[in-house]
Amino acid sequence: TLKAIVERAPDVAIVSTHLADGPYRGLEIVRQVRQLSANTRCVVLMDDSDHGIVADAFRAGARGVFKRSASMQLLGRCISAVHSGQIWASSADLQQVLGALEAAMPFRCVNSQGEALLTKREQEVVPLVAQGLTNKEISSRLGVSEHTIKNHLFRIYEKLGISSRVELILFAVSEREEGP
Repeated sequence: TLKAIVERAPDVAIVSTHLADGPYRGLEIVRQVRQLSANTRCVVLMDDSDHGIVADAFRAGARGVFKRSASMQLLGRCISAVHSGQIWASSADLQQVLGALEAAMPFRCVNSQGEALLTKREQEVVPLVAQGLTNKEISSRLGVSEHTIKNHLFRIYEKLGISSRVELILFAVSEREEGP
């Protein structure tokens, strides 16, 4: 499976969590694809019984998670979204990611030299976004204007090369897995 993905270098690869060579082996394949084939984006195909592995799939490098029981039409939309650089997950799956994020250590985003990419205030904003707070709620908690929070988010997105709150949450989960 890994060899075929690396050799063919598709834009999007769908990888099942359970492969012939072991349960959850698909997540290891996704991790290796991320390292070996930077241009291939992976969607992890899960059984409905695969509770609790959504965050693991995103940590491994997946850009989408999809349940086998969902419709083929929805799978087409998933593939199209991931192909265009978006993240794909159901609301229930995102709740699992948020739960994993809340349980994880504090967020600190650093470059390869260990230097912080975000200011202290920007690092304070990220976990509040992960908790699902609105800009207004975050501004109230931090004692700043809502406009200031919008500016912080714009700079965070720009520094991290992302474009949405969902991507920020998934980026934060991914960074925690790899650590500084």
